[in-house]
Amino acid sequence: MASLPLFPVQAKPDLVGIARLAAHAEPLGEGHHVEYFTLPARSLLNRCVSSRNLPFRWTINPYRGCEFGCRYCYARYTHEFMELRDGVEFEQKIYVKQQAAALLRQDLRRVKKGESIALGTATDPYQPAERRYQITRGLLEEFARHRGFELGIVTKSNLILRDLDLLREVSRGNKVPIHVTITTLDADLARILEPRAPRPDLRIDAVRQLSAAGLTVGVSCSPVLPSITDSPANLEAVVRAAAAAGAHHIFAGPLFLKPCSAAVFLPFIHQHFPHLVEQYRKRYQDRAFLPVSYGKRIAQLVAAFREKYGMQRADPRREEFADQWNTQLLERQLALF
Repeated sequence: MASLPLFPVQAKPDLVGIARLAAHAEPLGEGHHVEYFTLPARSLLNRCVSSRNLPFRWTINPYRGCEFGCRYCYARYTHEFMELRDGVEFEQKIYVKQQAAALLRQDLRRVKKGESIALGTATDPYQPAERRYQITRGLLEEFARHRGFELGIVTKSNLILRDLDLLREVSRGNKVPIHVTITTLDADLARILEPRAPRPDLRIDAVRQLSAAGLTVGVSCSPVLPSITDSPANLEAVVRAAAAAGAHHIFAGPLFLKPCSAAVFLPFIHQHFPHLVEQYRKRYQDRAFLPVSYGKRIAQLVAAFREKYGMQRADPRREEFADQWNTQLLERQLALF
């Protein structure tokens, strides 16, 4: 008679929704410690359902996961929807949405006049995968066929310059504000914070070329990391460079840490900034957000530097977002994917 196992094996629950699709995704290939997979999708636009006054109603993320590997990335939680619980998998397993342009053509019928669309809220639309799969470019080609939309783009990559002519074409009939994220001009610091993102000087050059092409472009100095990138010298350097490059706007928001992000970020702090371990433990113990007073200080510093270097706007999306800090500001993005 066969012996029974000492501890019965629990049957895994059946996967549903995006987790089931991810489990059946087909491998597309490999990059530098990165695997690519197809991801079938029924819709591309995600409607933002929130009682808060968001600056956009819809979001688009052409990929799931992001190769840049930014240690502070808040979006790692999105892989958990696919039952991928290791936060590092967010930068190692990249899912490419199939038939994105065709889905966008279909979804745009749902967008009403005056509703804004944000491209890249939980994954960079110009990460290295874009060179190979060109999903973002396909979306822009579709937008170029339409008029009357507002498409906000957020990226850390100078790869956006590949689509310069296409962006100009889209902007002829639509509003296309572009936000280039630059957290520091210190290349060595950026390399450990954002290990596979383009250097800060390349991003500043992208701002310069986009502005010279007549596009509305600015800088997002977010997230601001306590005792790492929050010094007046660091913030002023970013604002000064952004202004010199022709940026139309700049805004900043402090770091917030959800559990999935903290699991990656805090060990990183222990390795590279051991003298800050206790400070971060105290700051983020039992909370994801810093006090309102910290955010106000950062907002005031950025506003002062913006005025010093002649930048008129903090945030071009809506006036009510200029020079304001709300502890929920970045949390809003957690429902956008």
